[in-house]
Amino acid sequence: MSLAALISFLKSKESIIFNAIVALLTVGGQQLFSFFAFSCPCSPTENLRYGLAFLGVPALLLLIVGIVFNDNTWRLFTGTTYDVSIQERSRQSLLMKYKLLCFVLGNVLGRALVAPVTWLSVTLLNGSYYVCAASEYAGVQHYDIFTNMSVEVRRRTLAQFPCPQLVLSNFTRIREEVLLELKYQSQVSGWLLVAFVAILFFAVLCVARCCSPLTYLHLRYWTSYVNNEQTLFEQAVDQHSRIFALENIKKFFGFAPGSKKVTEIRMPSRLDWRTISGLDLLKVVDQDYCHYSLLQAWADEDLGDGKIISIDVEQTAVEAPPPLVPPISKTA
Repeated sequence: MSLAALISFLKSKESIIFNAIVALLTVGGQQLFSFFAFSCPCSPTENLRYGLAFLGVPALLLLIVGIVFNDNTWRLFTGTTYDVSIQERSRQSLLMKYKLLCFVLGNVLGRALVAPVTWLSVTLLNGSYYVCAASEYAGVQHYDIFTNMSVEVRRRTLAQFPCPQLVLSNFTRIREEVLLELKYQSQVSGWLLVAFVAILFFAVLCVARCCSPLTYLHLRYWTSYVNNEQTLFEQAVDQHSRIFALENIKKFFGFAPGSKKVTEIRMPSRLDWRTISGLDLLKVVDQDYCHYSLLQAWADEDLGDGKIISIDVEQTAVEAPPPLVPPISKTA
């Protein structure tokens, strides 16, 4: 397989590769987290809170991070439909819109759930968190030694089982059996979670493909087009913004970075410096135009040229420092 074919294959499986990398990083993070951070308190009621916190809170944080760092999330939040009123839309177009919204939401949640589901699965298969959380609620009615114990004493004794240094010698065998039972429950729960997620993913994927208005090849073309459009759009954004910024900088200083022959420079006044200093926030003027920076707002005010100083061209050619920004090729 040639390098180009390999790159094309990897690009077509970008989503699968990304999810696999996220899952592997989550597994590695969980193992490090368990080794360095987890230490069961071995105390009644505290075990449950501590174990559930280590099970649920990281999963919740991973879910939020997955949603926040997905570009489609913010496209949904910032998208507008002011151009056409809802009354003018046909029922078919509204149905298509809702289908697309469900598709985008499913894509966002699907990617965001990879890390938390992996975390929960790995932690349940490991068993340490579950053993700590459920130790005081283990079923020990069939052991004679617990028959005459009060509920409070029994819970305190069971809560100490995850910490071998706190367990009395006459409870050693019982402790091993109870921990094995809890670990069995945890691992079975982990495998059930993996099976449930796999079946749910397969079912949702089948339903989504059946409801899709596109055929298999058309869907592949659409995916390829969207990826290429995004790549080209980012390149155009970078080039367009650099050209726009260069024009504003040239108006402020009288020359643009990278110019080989500078014949004159502009000396900004104190008012100019004061105008462009401060927080560089986006200033929306109206629906048709907005200022992206204080420098652009200053340039759009069309102030006087200010003080212009002529420069010796030959001296500039010899002593000019290397350009800070490479010149933009016209063919780019």
